[in-house]
Amino acid sequence: MLLSGLVLLNSHILEASESNITSASTIYTSSYQDEVEEELENKKNKGNYTEDNMLIIENPYGTNTLSLYVYFTSKEAVSVSYEISVQDTSIPNFEGKPASESDYSTKHEFQVIGLLPEQKNTITFTLEKENGTKKTYSYTHKMGSLLGKEEVQLENTKASQTKDYVTDGLYVILGNDSEEKDFMYYYDNAGVIRGEVPLIGYRSHRLLFQDGLMYYSISTNKMAAVNTLGKVEKVYDTGQYNLHHDYVFDDDGNLLVLATDTEKNTVEDQIIKIDTKTGEVSHVLDLEDCFKSYKEQCVSEDDEEMDWMHINTIQWLGNGQVLLSSRETSTIIFIDDLYENPQVKYMIGEESFWENTEYKDLLLEKDESSQSFSNTGGQHSITYVKDDTLDAGEYYLYMFNNNFGKSSTNPSYDWNHIDGIETSATVDDGSKASYFYKYKVDENNNNTYTLVQSFEVPFSPYVSSVQEYDGNLIIDSGMKGVFGEYDADGNLIQQFKMKLSDQYIYRVYKYTFTDFYFSE
Repeated sequence: MLLSGLVLLNSHILEASESNITSASTIYTSSYQDEVEEELENKKNKGNYTEDNMLIIENPYGTNTLSLYVYFTSKEAVSVSYEISVQDTSIPNFEGKPASESDYSTKHEFQVIGLLPEQKNTITFTLEKENGTKKTYSYTHKMGSLLGKEEVQLENTKASQTKDYVTDGLYVILGNDSEEKDFMYYYDNAGVIRGEVPLIGYRSHRLLFQDGLMYYSISTNKMAAVNTLGKVEKVYDTGQYNLHHDYVFDDDGNLLVLATDTEKNTVEDQIIKIDTKTGEVSHVLDLEDCFKSYKEQCVSEDDEEMDWMHINTIQWLGNGQVLLSSRETSTIIFIDDLYENPQVKYMIGEESFWENTEYKDLLLEKDESSQSFSNTGGQHSITYVKDDTLDAGEYYLYMFNNNFGKSSTNPSYDWNHIDGIETSATVDDGSKASYFYKYKVDENNNNTYTLVQSFEVPFSPYVSSVQEYDGNLIIDSGMKGVFGEYDADGNLIQQFKMKLSDQYIYRVYKYTFTDFYFSE
């Protein structure tokens, strides 16, 4: 059955849904979002939208240019799924069951994602009754152009012959920074774009999910919480603090955010908290309070703001404990009692870097009884893993080891103390390597860390990410502009190359979007 056509809102909303007309800074405001919702409700209340006459609107809230809003009621209780196809047979179909369709109902309201730009997209809706009876309805929608200049299909530079090893989900590009417009992108397992999320500027650093909302940064001083329909429910302004690189939920569901205090002459050395209920921003930690004497020996270049720590990842361990990754010192820092009396409990890093400081005794001992290994250089994307097979006081910690040694604020240190480390940021010749590193940390009497897994990945002196995901590994070598999926043993399954808007892709993580876009 072919639907008679698209049911549209009035011209005001049509303009609003075209994000190339409405700026991202307008989209991420409550006044704009509430106005769109009000007009949607008016339209729903005035119409009789059924299986044969669905209300289908392209991207009304402006938060995903490759999406549709769908609303209708059915005569009988059904569950709805959809499949998107295009005439180009080289592009695989894209399918999903909306999160709201996990049960059988007569009312249906959801977001369809995954349409392709500049293509005639056929969306086939399957309505299934509880007894298994199914009926399909098809609708054709021609999408316009992307707002950005990203590729519709990425080049696959390495494809496995066994596709079964590729995990389900969407690769989310978090920061292909541009001097023009900025976006977050979704790509499927074929490297085909399935989402384009406009940002005010800068980048998103990761996606967090809580109470049916998806949280992500939208500029240097704003974060948004978006619901499953694409409506922006909340926007948080960080005030005098510029956020950078990472954020995480604490035990109470508040956001801990790495930040720069714009009223100070240092950068990327603060932690702030955002109360997700009230939006209140409070200061939590200035790393100078923990490393005062070390900071005093650091220098700044050309009178610039001093980037003496450059914290690029935060991991919440619970009970007021966090792990921080410092790129500038190539050190991982354990902070205890964050909210009441923050103290450095211990650090993981190169002993020679801290040798002439009062902090050298805080370093855990490197356990090389099984194998020798070099410490990290400028590591990114550290991730804490508490494994049930480990004893109390033990955990795993994996990361992208950039294997690049440089400290602009401590120029007297010779990074060649670390065996095999690179000190030139050139990425073109292919002779250098970064690494996936996984430590086992023992906080008990031994107070040690051991390298339990390592393998080479394309060299990227700065940025980049790694993610353990459903038995595989997702790894982004940002300055090479490539990201790949590896099996658990480090064998490359597939790898995509993306044209860089500027210098690098900041991070790539994969998400199933279960209970948000999809029911499973």
